[in-house]
Amino acid sequence: MELMDLHTGSLMLLGPTMEPRVAFDISLRLPHLGLRMVEHGRRALVFAERLAERGLDVIYPGLPGHPDHGTLDRQRNEEFGFGGILGVDVGSRTDAERFMEVLQNEDRFGFMAVSLGYFDTLMSISAETTSSELTAEERTAAGIRPGLVRMSVGYTGSLEQRWRQLEDAIELLKPVGQKG
Repeated sequence: MELMDLHTGSLMLLGPTMEPRVAFDISLRLPHLGLRMVEHGRRALVFAERLAERGLDVIYPGLPGHPDHGTLDRQRNEEFGFGGILGVDVGSRTDAERFMEVLQNEDRFGFMAVSLGYFDTLMSISAETTSSELTAEERTAAGIRPGLVRMSVGYTGSLEQRWRQLEDAIELLKPVGQKG
């Protein structure tokens, strides 16, 4: 009988075992995963609704106008809502960069990152990060505009505190003289 070599082939890439500390950390977080997901989805829906009310172009499957709203509504677990990820088009790449810079560095609303799962909000410009390998035509066909900011909504701070921070960043995007 031979032992498997964990340092070569598919075993190295897929990993049949997990580092004990990582497994322990995961086991500590699993019991309250449901609570976190409920809040993640609740906040994303509130933000999406409020952003849409302000006239911003919001992509979120929890909004009735989303093309896949009906399908997701039938398939989802009602307790967890429509998920915690939304997109908001703030116009241009420059505006998107400024929007995220204010939210991260001035308001401490969240972080610029390309991953999706964290307790704080994570934001990225999809056209410049996760979809940067697509051609301009492919991004256009997929609806990924230069000013589209993707947010994985976190659950730190109060919802109203985070909303005020989001509102402040939106206000900075308005041309001089434009009212909300």
